[in-house]
Amino acid sequence: MSVIEAQVLTGSHFMNGDTACAEGAMAAGCLFFGGYPITPSTEIAERLARRLPEAGGAYVQMEDELGSITAVIGASSAGARAMTATSGPGFSLMMEAIGLAAMTETPCVIVNVQRGGPSTGLPTLVAQADVMQARWGTHGDIQAIALAPASCQEMFDLTLRAFNLADRFRHPVIILADEAIGHLTERVVIPAASEIPRVRRRLYTAPANGAFEPFRAAEDTLVPPMPLPGLGYRTHVTSLTHDERGYPATDAATHDRLVRRLSAKIANFRHEIIEIEESGLEDAEVAVIAYGSTSRTARRAIALARAEGIRAGIFRPLTLWPFPEDEVRALGERVRSIVVAELNLGQVRGEVERVTNIPVYGANHAGGAIMRPELILESIKEAAHGQPARGRFSPVGRAAAV
Repeated sequence: MSVIEAQVLTGSHFMNGDTACAEGAMAAGCLFFGGYPITPSTEIAERLARRLPEAGGAYVQMEDELGSITAVIGASSAGARAMTATSGPGFSLMMEAIGLAAMTETPCVIVNVQRGGPSTGLPTLVAQADVMQARWGTHGDIQAIALAPASCQEMFDLTLRAFNLADRFRHPVIILADEAIGHLTERVVIPAASEIPRVRRRLYTAPANGAFEPFRAAEDTLVPPMPLPGLGYRTHVTSLTHDERGYPATDAATHDRLVRRLSAKIANFRHEIIEIEESGLEDAEVAVIAYGSTSRTARRAIALARAEGIRAGIFRPLTLWPFPEDEVRALGERVRSIVVAELNLGQVRGEVERVTNIPVYGANHAGGAIMRPELILESIKEAAHGQPARGRFSPVGRAAAV
């Protein structure tokens, strides 16, 4: 039996989303987890603390979230698939090192099981307000990859996909789950190891001669192959702007060339990354855009709207970053109006407004409980009847009730 076969818990299981995420990491071949307990993601760490040693991997509880993400970067640099899990406050502490992973092109996976914020906020209750932080939390011009699971099965599936994307693009990948999905318990089917897709990072195999340029990327992929330690390569890695040799080169031309490549290696291949799901949009006049746990509520709201004669359907982005702007723009040409339902005061709504020319309505709450279908239904009615859209960040009125 191979190491991967030993890691895969093949079969049908009844487990919560956090546990499914941990099993997705195991199935992906994760061998290192560095983390610090924080609600509502702690079950991921607890599961991996037991499971990783069974497969020859390592679980290390660090002193804080900054230590966690830097340990993950170190493990990945040594060749292991590595991840951490946290929630909003810990995610904030990891931002500088997530930028480090992007600059050094070190693949890793960061799971953020979102809870109510800001600050320590609501430690045990749901929210979806870290969307923009996932995109813009680090300084500098870099792209983000962030996935939004809406079921326990997707906690497994998208964790597995996150590792493949991280290795494919040599980039940190974020799983933007939320408390309701992390603590939901439902059926999860784990396939046999032989059926699990795995994308391995491209390794540097050329001789380490005088022309050794470990950060020289091929024009077709924009991703340089990764030299591993212990194979004879003396690789210089720095967080500073660096040339293709990996050495600091703090001039404007080198910086512009490097940052443009780091951005383009994601942006130019967005078609490989973006995944969406559509339902009921064939005849829809109103489209509801929702993700994570809110997309589950939105389906009930759409059914209620259909019962009242309003043709509505759902557009669900499984990938929040890169934002599926081409797909949303095309959606805006098919329907009369859009409702964006989310447990924040309008973060994705702003992106939808940016790329469409039709009325965009919000169904919003700052968090603390799952979105009620009645709230989304009222926004669908407003959109269908052409009522003026309310301001995106309005804190009062009907939208403030759960």
